[in-house]
Amino acid sequence: MSNCSFRFRFAARPLFIATLLFGTEILIACFGSAVPWLRGFFGDVLAVMLVYYALTVLFDARVLCLALVAFGVGCAVELGQYVALVHHWSIANPVLRIVLGSTPDWWDVLAYGIGFVFVLIVEWAAGSPRVTKIL
Repeated sequence: MSNCSFRFRFAARPLFIATLLFGTEILIACFGSAVPWLRGFFGDVLAVMLVYYALTVLFDARVLCLALVAFGVGCAVELGQYVALVHHWSIANPVLRIVLGSTPDWWDVLAYGIGFVFVLIVEWAAGSPRVTKIL
């Protein structure tokens, strides 16, 4: 398995990308209700990418390591939704409920996985120096 060491740094390019993804997520949340798969599936794909690029703003690490953390964050949110459903908890704040979601779904985990793979492909295609051999 590869070494996952994290060093603190600040990088402007990932901040720009994360900001664009965040803006896209806001647009999807506001205007994507007419196209259910856009908001419910594609938004989750972009969410993993958003978390990945937000992490790369502050951490210098291998792409695979940060992409796995971003995927893990998505799965943790999904697990939280499941626990909340089982215990009949609800989030009172409507904005937070939209951001975190309230209904666990395996399709969301699939979307997070697609976002994870897409991050790897984009970084590899861009020739990122943080991409290393996986095997």
